[in-house]
Amino acid sequence: MQALARSPMDAAPRLRRRPRTPPLRRAPGSFGEILGEGPRPIAGRLRAVRRMLSVLLWTLLCIPIQAVLLALPGDGKRRFPRFYHAMMCRLIGLKVQVVGPRAVERPVMFLSNHSSWLDILVLGGVLEGAFVAKAEVGTWPLIRTVARLGRTIFVSRARGRTGTEAEAMRERLRAGDSMILFPEGTSNDGTRVLPFRSSFLAVADAAAMVQPVSVVYDRLGGLPACRRDRPLFAWYGDMDIGSHFWRLARRPGGRVTVLLHEPVDPRDFPNRKALTAAVERAVAEGAADLRQNRAPLPRRVR
Repeated sequence: MQALARSPMDAAPRLRRRPRTPPLRRAPGSFGEILGEGPRPIAGRLRAVRRMLSVLLWTLLCIPIQAVLLALPGDGKRRFPRFYHAMMCRLIGLKVQVVGPRAVERPVMFLSNHSSWLDILVLGGVLEGAFVAKAEVGTWPLIRTVARLGRTIFVSRARGRTGTEAEAMRERLRAGDSMILFPEGTSNDGTRVLPFRSSFLAVADAAAMVQPVSVVYDRLGGLPACRRDRPLFAWYGDMDIGSHFWRLARRPGGRVTVLLHEPVDPRDFPNRKALTAAVERAVAEGAADLRQNRAPLPRRVR
């Protein structure tokens, strides 16, 4: 008997199923684990607790020392804050790389971009000078004590006090104190440099030199920091400092590069707006190079 013909479906070749591949396992030391997001979150929490306790104890130890130095003659009250800030960077696992020479003539007005409260620790440990901060900082618990002992100059946004505060800044410069300012007027997400406000340079003529500074957080866990990593370091908007510090303290060490550009005499410029534009250009170009992981090169202010 003749065999029945197969249907077209029977004649088609059978598809073989692919064997299932086992799920990928994250190897120890992988990128996610380096950033503190691996399978052992307890390690990040312990790291954060250790760093927070170290920072608190170091601060409480240094407060009476600086208070005594303020009452004594000499440069101890200017130099000790630099030691305090440099140690704070070490305690939170932040390595600081400095490129470029510091201005020799004093007093100096240092003008830097601003993306985080970390900028205070970084620049305070690199440069010898008093910070200019908004008046609100003078109301924050503990931080206000540290800021006042560090001889911070507080300024408000009220127009009626602008003249008085400018004169106080001039007096500091005439006394030989250098100052560290953030001409952007606020912090940002770290991906750009905001326009500089020329009003911050109203007392620049009282300084011997003006030196632009670019600050970029360019390493995280030993790897180059990319755009998605910037918010980890940046502190802006409605972020509170406590939760921001906790998130940062959980991660392994990072690195920040401080690029010191060529210092200039403010009297070489026709007006403060021209000086502001030249300084902003140097800071923005230097920061852009650092964000793109290019070799840091101090800019000539022109």
